Amino acid sequence: MRDATLDTPKQTAATSAPFGTVFSKWMPLSRFADGRWSEVETVPVAPLSIHPGAHVLHYSSTCFEGLKAFRMPDGSIRIFRLDRHVERFRSSSELLCLPTPPAEMLEQMVRSVVELSRDDVPAPPGALYLRPLLIGTEANIGAAGTASTEALLYVLASPVGDYFAGGGRPLRILIEEEAMRCAPGFGMAKTGGNYAAALRHIIQARNEHNADQVLFCPGGDVQETGASNFFLLDDRRLMTKPLDGSFLHGVTRDSVITLARHLGYEVLERDFTVDEVKDWIRTGEAALSGTAAVLTGVGTFIHEGREYQVGDGRVGRNTQRLREALVAIQTGVAEDPFGWLS
Repeated sequence: MRDATLDTPKQTAATSAPFGTVFSKWMPLSRFADGRWSEVETVPVAPLSIHPGAHVLHYSSTCFEGLKAFRMPDGSIRIFRLDRHVERFRSSSELLCLPTPPAEMLEQMVRSVVELSRDDVPAPPGALYLRPLLIGTEANIGAAGTASTEALLYVLASPVGDYFAGGGRPLRILIEEEAMRCAPGFGMAKTGGNYAAALRHIIQARNEHNADQVLFCPGGDVQETGASNFFLLDDRRLMTKPLDGSFLHGVTRDSVITLARHLGYEVLERDFTVDEVKDWIRTGEAALSGTAAVLTGVGTFIHEGREYQVGDGRVGRNTQRLREALVAIQTGVAEDPFGWLS
């Protein structure tokens, strides 16, 4: 049996490095050509060789996923909500008009990289972050109006610690009411173009307001941040925008909602405005959710040149309660009543 509390120097260095900058040695890979997927092969993590005319480089035909594997108290490794991430990856590939990998193949590739990287999985609160990626590789710069007939699929593994620098500190969030994070109807695709579209707003918010992220609220309609879903919480309620095509259908979002109901919170899924956020945070809480962020509290909003403190400015007790309950399930410390670990 492995000692789940023992970090190797390599793991400690990986989890203290910036999130996602350290990689395990191997990755499974498959190519799509002539209407079929190749046998999966395992190759070293190294620079890829693709044609400079590859579809992805010119027309952004790419999608990805982000999920985590955790080291359990008995030393075993379990993956959190693999089935939902595979389902969303396949949905994204369809929206991007990319060849859709069979669910069984993608699941096996993820499990394979976890097994190959099991010695790299840090003890909690660290995890092994998993990144399946699909790119269009057909060499055809005249294919702006057609789908790539060739593709490359691989899965990276990265031992990680906290996503936001400073760990559990409350975040500073700029409210943006004019710009949209991504094209309407396309927000539910996990694709690099959506993140690129939000990037200039995030950089500007960081430079001008020392903000960690931007909450996109076009026309006052609260949607999501550049990389996370958004919640309002208090001692008895949890509120978030209902699912539609404008924003990502987060697996962590779904997990938080399910867990909140299980713990007795009333869950409200409805549209709400920036003014309602300002009113709520006088006594309530706000938080961001995502695979990397888990559930991270907001301490300050910046809007139209003014700062609005959330509650007492610290991470709220309900945010902490739900985060701790979720992490306890993910890491095997608490019972998994939902069958999320596999």
